[in-house]
Amino acid sequence: MFIQTEATPNPATLKFLPGKVVLENGTAEFRDSEEAAAGSSLAARLFMIPGVTGVYFGYDFITVTKSDQEWQHLKPAILGSIMEHFMSGQPVMAIHNRAEESDQEGEFFDEGDETIVATIKELLETRVRPAVAQDGGDITFKGFRDGTVFLNMKGACSGCPSSTATLKHGVQNLLHHFVPEVQAVEAV
Repeated sequence: MFIQTEATPNPATLKFLPGKVVLENGTAEFRDSEEAAAGSSLAARLFMIPGVTGVYFGYDFITVTKSDQEWQHLKPAILGSIMEHFMSGQPVMAIHNRAEESDQEGEFFDEGDETIVATIKELLETRVRPAVAQDGGDITFKGFRDGTVFLNMKGACSGCPSSTATLKHGVQNLLHHFVPEVQAVEAV
């Protein structure tokens, strides 16, 4: 098994491509070992490596976020853990599969804004999410109120130094161009 790695715009996060489907549907993010133990044996295995602070699964990639250790020390252990997991044949997620933990859960917007929200979601799905997935992350809709779109940033995007620029200059400009009612974009 050959696992490729790619840098992400977030220097604390590295993208691992195992050459296999990681999650057939949706995404999953784990921010600590307790979440990982309850949802995924692979994520739990990665959190056993000292210095791992976040794990995110996409369709065909895994992003791992580290604390202040050097990648040259962490990368071999991460590669070994991913390889061992896929060679074992175990599923990536626990049976109750928390992938995509219903991204619509907790959304907020006024009933009169349903058309605007539908357009925002379509733009995010077709134009923003594919580009962000290339960098090992994801952006999902959380809400819309008073001209402001609230987005949830996951994976490599979470805590990325360039995420503010991505939101303000990229996503905000795109959304405002197609949906003039959008005045601002904020991360939640």
